[in-house]
Amino acid sequence: MTELTEKQKMLQGLEYFPSDKTLQQERATAKRLCQQFNRHDIDDRKGSRKILASLVGAYAGAWIEPDFYCDYGYNIYLGKNFYANHGVVILDTAPVRIGDDVMLAPHVLISTASHPLDPIKRRKGIETALPITIGNNVWIGMGAKILDAVTIGDNAVIAAGAVVNKDVAANTVVAGVPARVIKSL
Repeated sequence: MTELTEKQKMLQGLEYFPSDKTLQQERATAKRLCQQFNRHDIDDRKGSRKILASLVGAYAGAWIEPDFYCDYGYNIYLGKNFYANHGVVILDTAPVRIGDDVMLAPHVLISTASHPLDPIKRRKGIETALPITIGNNVWIGMGAKILDAVTIGDNAVIAAGAVVNKDVAANTVVAGVPARVIKSL
């Protein structure tokens, strides 16, 4: 049996070393594409969309306002009518699947990456990554943070500044740190 590559470990949710040369090169490619997108002529939306389509894993005519940053891009799957306002960051070391008609306010952070609690492993540079799934018709407020291994159900609303560290049921509003249900829709 052959040993898994660091990328395979990352994609399977196992401990991996992000300092791996292949992963470093892939992050650099994504950063270059983000840089091109962020600097692209604002009057050339077609060109901007082309850059986005080459960056993300699935793209159904979504729009992201610059500045936008991600780790790899190929782990981001955007549904129809997706909209992200300025300053959104998606750390996609694991898949991030976003449904149709989702809106992100400015400065939302979505992060599939995490680090071990064990300080020895952290010093060694080990990371883990678990996927995030966001359903259809979700609105995520300004400055909210969505952490690894979270699923957000359809029609949910995430209040501004919330830190979501566990699943959010469909048709609910969550707020706070950590986020808690404050209302059913």
